[in-house]
Amino acid sequence: MIDQRAVISKGARIAAGVEVGPFAVIEDDVEIGAGVKIWPHAYICGGTSIGEGTQIHMGAVIGNIPQDLAFKGGKTFVRIGKRNVIREYVTIHKGTADGSSTVIGDDCYFMAVAHVGHNCNIGNNVIVANGALLAGYVEVGDRAFISGNVVIHQFCRIGELSMIGGFTGINKDVPPYMLVRGPSVIRSLNLVGLRRSKMARESMAALKEAYKLIYTSGINTAQAVVEMKKMTSSKELDVLIKFIESTKRGICKSKASDEEFFD
Repeated sequence: MIDQRAVISKGARIAAGVEVGPFAVIEDDVEIGAGVKIWPHAYICGGTSIGEGTQIHMGAVIGNIPQDLAFKGGKTFVRIGKRNVIREYVTIHKGTADGSSTVIGDDCYFMAVAHVGHNCNIGNNVIVANGALLAGYVEVGDRAFISGNVVIHQFCRIGELSMIGGFTGINKDVPPYMLVRGPSVIRSLNLVGLRRSKMARESMAALKEAYKLIYTSGINTAQAVVEMKKMTSSKELDVLIKFIESTKRGICKSKASDEEFFD
């Protein structure tokens, strides 16, 4: 059902079973999948595609131009997967470089007033709570949880199944399976998240040992990785090692320092 008061461009491609509320705006070059619901006063900009079953709530703005001085007006995109929930006044901006995209996977939940900056890449089953701000080029792994009023520096990576506590500032990469609270400070493994994921006990035990090597053993990160590679391999341990080895900004530490936080 499409409300007659909605403003929909003739160039928009809308599948069957889509609901559009009054005063919603859908521009040219927008593709809306089957069963999507767009609530009143939402604004969907050109270059946006939205997968089936997604809900866009009141006042959300999807696909507007990036807040980036490098943007020169090229054709860029927002690609949103299936069954996402995007709550009131969320903003998701399109890519900066011509042809680039901001990408969101499936089954994510973005709570009210969250912001996803240009060229972010968000995995599946991610939760972003109220007021969280993701700067440009942030990557978020599957099943990560980003709490309210978190701010994430551009180019940071948030590992899968990690959790970031509320009011936290992130300026380093958050390794998979970790719990962060404070200015880029690792507090522990995300044990609640690991248990809820039904991870095998052997894998959890390996991650606990890896955590000790990285954060409490007194050796440096490179040495910890060497020791981790000597452990019995598991999928989760391999993910953690690969993430650490590929970091460009460095990973979060177990103790904050002003020098690191204001880098």
